[in-house]
Amino acid sequence: MLADTSGQADSLVKDTTTSDFRQDVIAESMRQPVLVDFWAPWCGPCKQLGPVIEKAVNAAQGKVKLVKLNIDEHPQIPGQLGIQSIPAVVAFSRGQPADGFVGALPESQVKAFIERLVGPIGPGPIAELLDSADQLAAAGDAAGAAGLYAEALAQEPDNARAIAALAKLHVELDDLEGARRFLDMVPADKANDPAIAAARAALELAEQAASLGDLAEFEQRLAANPLDHQARFDLAVALNAKGKREEAADHLLDIVRRDRNWNDDGARKQLLQFFEAWGPTDEATLAGRRRLSSLLFA
Repeated sequence: MLADTSGQADSLVKDTTTSDFRQDVIAESMRQPVLVDFWAPWCGPCKQLGPVIEKAVNAAQGKVKLVKLNIDEHPQIPGQLGIQSIPAVVAFSRGQPADGFVGALPESQVKAFIERLVGPIGPGPIAELLDSADQLAAAGDAAGAAGLYAEALAQEPDNARAIAALAKLHVELDDLEGARRFLDMVPADKANDPAIAAARAALELAEQAASLGDLAEFEQRLAANPLDHQARFDLAVALNAKGKREEAADHLLDIVRRDRNWNDDGARKQLLQFFEAWGPTDEATLAGRRRLSSLLFA
């Protein structure tokens, strides 16, 4: 059972005013660093940064606090600090400004900024839940993994990692329509997330393989003519759909070796889609990239 951290999360983020700034920021920063987010309702980048920085602060689990100041309603403090552009974030430590940044940074950079102040931030409850789900999926417990991914999604409906994982599980279970439903849930701002891209590539490959039919036809064509690149290409796609990643990569690499320009460099492009679907740390991806590089740059 996950611990209830909602009360703690609420206390880590608050709005402040000119009159409360000394207590909320200066005094509080004597205990732990306090980030001040200077924003305004009309500022589009401020709306992008807000949820990102709140998520990062909550993930730090009390090592840092976030105070938000609307500069339209309270212009005195940002004027004294020389704030000229928003969103602007200033970190206070022991009563003094210690660091800061301007602009809507991505989550990874916001996390790195906080870690410079307080040291490494461990995974939050949802990340731990997703890690457990990944372990179950790797062990072959698709039902158990799906339950944990769904639990994470219930807590954070736009979590790209959970959506992508559920889509890939449905692809592996040959439920392509179910995979499409999950990918249709992806918010527009998460459409290019690497996990989503990998799930989408896996679905496209499964759809491609479903239209090919039985492996025997392609194997027979290759036995009759080893230079039948289309048969070798289709066989690679079909093998990948059956989880035979190394064999699939072998066939595409063979086409690249024999005729790099075949089908407008189609074999290399298909191999790159395999890598995207498998993920950057998959052993088959790492081995395939090494072999492809040796072919291209020999």
